[in-house]
Amino acid sequence: MSKFKINIHEVIFHLSDVLNLVSDNQTDHGKRVAYMAAECVKVLNWDREWIDDLFFASILHDCGVSKTTNHERLVNFSWKTSENHCVGGAKLLNASTPLAYLSEYILHHHIDWKILRGVDLSDKVKMSANCINMVDTVDFLLLHYQQQSSCILSNKENIRKEISKKSDSEFNPQLVDAFLKVSEPEAFWFAMNKDYNAAYAKTWMEHKANSEVDFIDLKEIVLFYSRMVDAKSSYTKYHSEGVGRLARYLGELFNLPEQTCDKLELAGLLHDLGNLRVPDSILNTTKRLTDTEFLIMQQHSYDTYDIIKDIKGFEDISIWASKHHERSDGSGYPFRCNSTNLTLEAKIIAIAEIFQGYTQGRPHREKISAIDTLKALNLQVKKDKLDKDIVIMIEQNLDECWKAANLI
Repeated sequence: MSKFKINIHEVIFHLSDVLNLVSDNQTDHGKRVAYMAAECVKVLNWDREWIDDLFFASILHDCGVSKTTNHERLVNFSWKTSENHCVGGAKLLNASTPLAYLSEYILHHHIDWKILRGVDLSDKVKMSANCINMVDTVDFLLLHYQQQSSCILSNKENIRKEISKKSDSEFNPQLVDAFLKVSEPEAFWFAMNKDYNAAYAKTWMEHKANSEVDFIDLKEIVLFYSRMVDAKSSYTKYHSEGVGRLARYLGELFNLPEQTCDKLELAGLLHDLGNLRVPDSILNTTKRLTDTEFLIMQQHSYDTYDIIKDIKGFEDISIWASKHHERSDGSGYPFRCNSTNLTLEAKIIAIAEIFQGYTQGRPHREKISAIDTLKALNLQVKKDKLDKDIVIMIEQNLDECWKAANLI
């Protein structure tokens, strides 16, 4: 396996944009929570490593929310009926070795301080989880009050009073005092603006230099995001992992360089990031999509591109992943590419995505056998939609392709 020269902070930060897709009315929620949390604990003189961990956890705190229905309950402050997102988020993090140490932060980020202080956890975890809980509440209050007035400063004192009233019950008194101190200046609230907040996060990313990262560690982080997306529907469970494994296997059959095969696997894992924007009702429908629903569905591949494109070192991955619905005759989307401007790698991802989808099944159809999947691919070749050489390679290695796509 190869090494990637990359900034891990940058990878986690940009891929976390996927969380914005779950809701159009709370864009950059995780980043605002991270900003507020970091500002609060600086007052408490937490060390740089602790603040970094808190920043990571704050960005990712809602990683267990992939369904639009779950997010609607959160926005309406129905946390007690949505605690599964804490459990689900912690489970996702635990499955990723480089991020597992953050799982306790996520698991406990909606537990009131009066209960949390008696739980057998380190002070670091308890304080961090409760800090996320507090500033998470601040951001939801902002959303609530902005429905009455769009001026952020007109909501300032109401929010400060509500947080103050919860001191020593829902929130740790030290954290509340820190919040009241940092939130007094108007600048704290103006920095919640997306542009200011992005600049704040950029500084956080840049203090971590690029380093040589083993592919296996990078893959573990990418897997965390792909599993978050695939958890949106029982029909897509393991879909991205299957596409990634099959894409890698096909790359190896074509004797592509090792790092290219690594990138193919990462592109397969990330190709459906944009699905988090797709409403649950569309993704799980058993009926044929209406014209409007299909247009909504088409955006997901461009959303994938938009999320990955700014990660330095992921330039190829963003292109290959976002073209998984392009076709050789130019009938695909979202770029309307054809065989002349589709690379072998992009064609591999597209065919791996189709193959895995057939073998797994979808709400509107049952999964089909390897032989029937091959027949379906060949029909698309005859229509000049798929690359003939790749489908021939699958035919020659059908059993192994089936195993790769189905994680056998």
